[in-house]
Amino acid sequence: MAGKCGVLLLVRELGIGGCERDLTRIAVGLDRSRFEPHVASFRPDGLRTAELNAAAVPILHLRVESLISRAGLAAAWQMIRYIRRNEIQLVHALDVPMDIFAIPVAWAFRVAAISSQLSYRNDLYTRLERFLLPIIDWMSDRIVVNSRAVEKHLIETGIRADRLYVAHNGVDTRMFHPAPVVRPQRLRDASLVIGAVCALRAEKRLDVLVEAFAKVCRLRTGMKLAIVGSGSELAKLEGLSDRLGIRDACHFEPARTEVVSWMRSMDIFVLSSSLESFPNALLEAMACGCAPVGSRVGGVPELISHGENGLLFESGNVADLADQLALLATDDARRHDLGLRACETARTKFSMEINLRRVERLYESVLERRGRLMMSPSSASE
Repeated sequence: MAGKCGVLLLVRELGIGGCERDLTRIAVGLDRSRFEPHVASFRPDGLRTAELNAAAVPILHLRVESLISRAGLAAAWQMIRYIRRNEIQLVHALDVPMDIFAIPVAWAFRVAAISSQLSYRNDLYTRLERFLLPIIDWMSDRIVVNSRAVEKHLIETGIRADRLYVAHNGVDTRMFHPAPVVRPQRLRDASLVIGAVCALRAEKRLDVLVEAFAKVCRLRTGMKLAIVGSGSELAKLEGLSDRLGIRDACHFEPARTEVVSWMRSMDIFVLSSSLESFPNALLEAMACGCAPVGSRVGGVPELISHGENGLLFESGNVADLADQLALLATDDARRHDLGLRACETARTKFSMEINLRRVERLYESVLERRGRLMMSPSSASE
């Protein structure tokens, strides 16, 4: 790759979600001697905007409410003009709406295009998305996945392995690391805190966590459960804690933009989801030194090796989760050791620096392959 490469990173909005966070870290962290990052979004006025502005990353507002509309067509031409004006050589879409919008535009105008598949293709996608995604796969130079589990899933759907590129999520260890912290008032008198940080959605199976906590909370006087997040399941979870008679031992905290202090307040971090690819919250909690307990789904076993740097349980199994929590709640030395090992795993295997270097290698390989194709005799004669 000769000279500096203009890269346009696209995500639907610049809010609190994992894709938005990943895009921001890539845009801010790319090696500026080799790459010139730009960002495009349908909703650019979000929580990540200030961070991008501070790093002098230009943001393009694509004014789209519906992809299949006159506004969608106008935004496509807006994107092309921006690509030409800023000499963009590579387009990287980080979520499905932007895959569907941006990859065909890049493909039509022969700009290198990378799409992302950061979750399983299941009923959470609309029928139209499930129809379009195989076309997007074909148009993409490479498809980024963030876990071996999703890579395996896509291969089983018929995508060639050499089209896929695994880049595990990275954690910013400058922010997420062990440090002394004063617990929030509601947790200040807790002898032990079991916690979770996530959107309160059905697939997060926080009901399993609440029920398992009810089984173990009396093993240690003063134990508390802290769930940080907002969503449609809140009322159900509060009602469940009431019925189980543990409401006073549970604290429900609305979603926060910065959660590091909450994670440092947790002795045990639980990811109880029924469906995950490679969860950022679990990785961040591990980097903070929490002893992690995760459901055996998706890419979670790529983060947690059972008994070595955390514990795993069978998804949906309340008794199994309760057993793992009991082990850690009653054995301070083991809990502390697993927390240290989890932190070491996050720092040495999944840091943001490792993630960025891997993404940069992908960009370079795609551009080099593009250059070889353009220089080949067959392409010159076409």
